[in-house]
Amino acid sequence: MAVLNIPDQQFSTADVAEIRTFLNTRGIWFDQWEAKENLSENADQDTVLNAYAHVLQPFMQKNGYQTADVININATTPDYEALRNKFLSEHRHTEDEVRFFVAGKGYFWFNLDNGSDPVFNVLCEAGDLIAVPAHTRHWFDAGQSDPFVKTIRMFVDQSGWVPHYTESGIDRIYQPAVADV
Repeated sequence: MAVLNIPDQQFSTADVAEIRTFLNTRGIWFDQWEAKENLSENADQDTVLNAYAHVLQPFMQKNGYQTADVININATTPDYEALRNKFLSEHRHTEDEVRFFVAGKGYFWFNLDNGSDPVFNVLCEAGDLIAVPAHTRHWFDAGQSDPFVKTIRMFVDQSGWVPHYTESGIDRIYQPAVADV
């Protein structure tokens, strides 16, 4: 179940329609798919992609995505703290960042830098699909203790996913606002 949080306004909602409207009006695409496949925590990339091919392929064709992979982060991920710190820094990409949460959860934080929207975050969990538009300032947190997130990532070109760090410092203001995921 997704949760939208606006920390500076002490606002939070788990109403999917409200979350979708809030995000969509800001150019962030959000949807929910069924994540009912019973996959082991250690299921390999091909197993995960094959299990969701029936929804992935039409979505990818419709939106021009050429490739997909699976990222699986958990407490045993080598150098997890270094990886987490990389994701915790505000950055942008030159193409959309599209993630379907197969299992686990994590926070996407946004700083739209448009002068009117506050910094906000969305807790995404199994079944949530989010598409962060290219050039959108954001960061991600899978949590410090007992992290677990398995997502399918979709790309037009994987080179477009290279992070371009903003070094604005805004990300540090909101850490560790979420004690843990």
